[in-house]
Amino acid sequence: ISRGHQLKLIPQTKTRRGFHNLQSPYYRKYSVKTMVNPSLLFIIYFLQSFGSSFPFIQIKTLNLLWCRSCMLINLINNISFTEVVQLSLPEDQKISVTAATVGQSAVLSCAIQGTLRPPIIWKRNNVILNNLDLEDINDFGDDGSLYITKVTTTHMGNYSCFADGYDKLYQTHILQVNVPPVIRVYPESQAREPGVTASLRCHAEGIPNPQLGWLKNGIDITPKLSKQLTLQANGSEVHISNVRYEDTGAYTCIAKNEAGVDEDISSLFVEDSARKTLANILWREEGLGIGNMFYVFYEDGIKVIQPVECEFQRHIKPSEKLLGFQDEVCPKAEGDPVQRCVWASAVNVKDKFIYVTQPTLDRVLIVDVQSQKVVAIIIITDSVPVKLHYDKSHDQVWVLSWGNLEKTSPTLQVITQASGSVSHHTIHTQPVGKQFDRVDDFFIPATTLLITHMRFGFILHRDEPVLQKIDLETMSYIKTINLKDYNCIPQSLAYTHLGGYYFISCKPDTTGAIPPQLIVDSVTDSVIGYNGDVTGSPYISPDGHYLVSIDDIKGLMKVQSITIRGEIQDAFDIHTNLHISDVAFQPSFTEAHQYNVYGSSSTQTDVLFVELSSGKVKMVKSLKEPLKAGEWPWNNKNRLIKDSGLFGQYLMTPSKESLFILDGRLNKLNCEITEVERGNTVIWVGEA
Repeated sequence: ISRGHQLKLIPQTKTRRGFHNLQSPYYRKYSVKTMVNPSLLFIIYFLQSFGSSFPFIQIKTLNLLWCRSCMLINLINNISFTEVVQLSLPEDQKISVTAATVGQSAVLSCAIQGTLRPPIIWKRNNVILNNLDLEDINDFGDDGSLYITKVTTTHMGNYSCFADGYDKLYQTHILQVNVPPVIRVYPESQAREPGVTASLRCHAEGIPNPQLGWLKNGIDITPKLSKQLTLQANGSEVHISNVRYEDTGAYTCIAKNEAGVDEDISSLFVEDSARKTLANILWREEGLGIGNMFYVFYEDGIKVIQPVECEFQRHIKPSEKLLGFQDEVCPKAEGDPVQRCVWASAVNVKDKFIYVTQPTLDRVLIVDVQSQKVVAIIIITDSVPVKLHYDKSHDQVWVLSWGNLEKTSPTLQVITQASGSVSHHTIHTQPVGKQFDRVDDFFIPATTLLITHMRFGFILHRDEPVLQKIDLETMSYIKTINLKDYNCIPQSLAYTHLGGYYFISCKPDTTGAIPPQLIVDSVTDSVIGYNGDVTGSPYISPDGHYLVSIDDIKGLMKVQSITIRGEIQDAFDIHTNLHISDVAFQPSFTEAHQYNVYGSSSTQTDVLFVELSSGKVKMVKSLKEPLKAGEWPWNNKNRLIKDSGLFGQYLMTPSKESLFILDGRLNKLNCEITEVERGNTVIWVGEA
């Protein structure tokens, strides 16, 4: 080695006793700034090699200036013995699967062991959990275990653990959250004449998907199956043709999975026509026959429509007086030759009331479903109320008002005790920075059959790359999620309880390009990255298993599935020039635990049908032209499409001057109802 050259002797970084970081203080670079005795150099190499097998040997820096004949003692004086971290993870424990039932506690134990093991660090979606003040994950234990005090479906997914400073050696934990079945049957009771067909349906959700079975009067019906008595749609429907008196009975649907069991009864009465007629009369007199109707809000008031026969049940005219008030439903505007109504948004409150906004009158009306009358007015102190959302968890209706048609003074208000018969009043939400004029939109996840309580929502501010998290109980801001690093101004959101993910579509950037969707983990309130290259508005199926994204610019509908472990998987793409305005989900009539989706067009006369399990596509054609986008200023859905609930087979979509009712079971048009202008506010009311 020539004079002045450096010799760097670097120990190996991986040994049979563990992994060692080159940046660790236990290892250094060795330099020789002189010509070294060849024998001494050999010893240095030997000791270095020896040290890699015995990592507790450490060689200090050698500073052998002009040392041709250094003695061995000089080298020995530069050798020290130190303790080095040794870590190990058995090969068969690199991936660990833990199953927990919702509502219980769970413990994830890290299997990384070793001498002087540093503290264990836990990550979820690459976000360190130890430093976060999380409500349900707040104890990491002396042994490095992760404790979840009350497991929910949001907690499912992958976690990883590693020793602090040694993240190359890590263990992956897959947490699977099981949920006991929740079941619904339809109808709860029905009367049929001998000789007709009867159908009893059962819908059950759980994780994993529950198995279904049926009993009649407590006895399994499977041995009695025949041409007359069949099970359809993977056992979710009992179909009885040519019913007989002996078919009368209590039919119990039972759903079972690993987490539990649930059951419910659907009763069938086979009666002669006289008794059935009497039963129907009593049914009407008791006010029980007012459910399963579409309420359509249009220029000439409100129409209540029964979809099976496409019959009008009630027409509330604009001039009709409110119950107990002198006010009219839609007062005649000055200079307007015709008395007409202007509606924007409506919500169903427990199949008991319908709240609907009148943006030009700065008020919200309440329609009583039982009497089919408008029973109350809520004066909105902030002008132009345009969007309503019913927060079922807290019995509150949220109201977004623009302030004016230019949207320069938007505000959020909350109507409390929405399903009560008390007089209602509104409460303003807490402003951010004492400014009310920044609200652009808001998002509150819908409850589902399995998830009946939502605690948080988000407020979107105009032209700001942030999400403002709100506590729905206190109606106050609690956190800001910054999207600036992703150059994303949020436009719309969707949420799945499977893994607790929010999918966020972003507004076009300054060049007009649309960034991909972002994914936010609700456990940590952290952005975990892009949803691949998926763009457009996100929609989630009611069971949380399908994400449908609509990119109108690309003419693309992208479907992704979400597994019971919270994994997001690509399914298929559909290219369409329909310019989809709105979507509606409907449970499959041929498969249990599956959904179909319908998409209405903002410019054309067709409706798109997609079977989400298979990707099968069909068009329902000739539904006439919708309102022009400019004729519907209240939102970007100038042609909505509305489903009819969990068991409903009908959907409704308006054209400019008509209503179309679709039969989802048969995938065809059921009927057209004419002379209904601007009927783009529609509500379904189920069994009241």
